[in-house]
Amino acid sequence: MLLSDAIRIRINYYLKKKNMTIWKLYKASGVPKSTLCALMNNTSLPKLDTLHHISEGFNISIREFFNDPMFDETEQD
Repeated sequence: MLLSDAIRIRINYYLKKKNMTIWKLYKASGVPKSTLCALMNNTSLPKLDTLHHISEGFNISIREFFNDPMFDETEQD
């Protein structure tokens, strides 16, 4: 699995778990909605600081964000 796919899957997981929309994530994280949409549409790869802000928007640590076995077997895009 590509790293970008795993990141999108994880964001979708937390959107559902936290009952959030992209709009709510934008408001909570400060990451521009256009950046979130580009990430979710697979037209851009996130920077580490963007993932940090997304994690903060979900009220989790970045460690918790990446704490899933699917990240053990990812390939770089």
